Amino acid sequence: MGSEEKTRIAAVQMVSGPDIGENLREAGRLVAEAAARGARLVALPEYFPLISGNETDKVRAREKDGAGPLQDFLREEAMKHKVWLVGGSIPLEASVPDKVRNTCLVFDDSGRRVARYDKIHLFGFQRGTERYNESQTIEAGRGVVAIDSPFGRLGLSICYDLRFPELYRSMGEVDLLVVPAAFTQTTGQSHWELLLRARAVENLCYVLASAQGGTHPSGRMTWGDSMIIDPWGAVLDRLPKGPGVVVADIDPARIAELRANLPALLHRTIF
Repeated sequence: MGSEEKTRIAAVQMVSGPDIGENLREAGRLVAEAAARGARLVALPEYFPLISGNETDKVRAREKDGAGPLQDFLREEAMKHKVWLVGGSIPLEASVPDKVRNTCLVFDDSGRRVARYDKIHLFGFQRGTERYNESQTIEAGRGVVAIDSPFGRLGLSICYDLRFPELYRSMGEVDLLVVPAAFTQTTGQSHWELLLRARAVENLCYVLASAQGGTHPSGRMTWGDSMIIDPWGAVLDRLPKGPGVVVADIDPARIAELRANLPALLHRTIF
């Protein structure tokens, strides 16, 4: 890791609605709370600026890469609170006019953009009247993103990516996996914690999961349960439902100790 000291990190949980301005105010309030509690890295949830009953609303809200009020908000919040800010996801322009890239941007504590990750795996689910098909309005990304930071190496992913362990393994050795999400109530209650803890254990790293969690104005229900997990699979803090902040310390000595005790990453065989 970049530092041998413990670092406090935070996951922000929200219940976003269709009013972008209102969502940004709520996100700003929660980032401020996380910073006040000592967090140096803060992650917002997937779709933090907008969740509505009309999936095409995010297409109308999409921004050009590098310019727009959503990107300005993230940059300014990182600077104001002097935190590294993982911007959940926002809609950026795609190669076609009727879709977006579901994009996670990272800004450092000086407001400099240091990473962009476009969600690779697009969620599809159908059971009875419950149906999701992200590929109708989202264009899939292609590149795996992991970056160095003062807190160690960070691997970026979004929501449905969590079901694909090969994505995380392709990042190499990382110290912290960040998973902004809007897991559904149906899939979340069965698989959310199970998958997060598995990713932590198999990569012997911390996992920071920032979720949407509650009943949205559109009637959509998201699972929530934002949490921070240590490299041995222990849940350090969590928030089942509603807006709020989850905090915990990541300890590079803990990672080093566990990797020395169980050098599974060195025992891997590539088939």
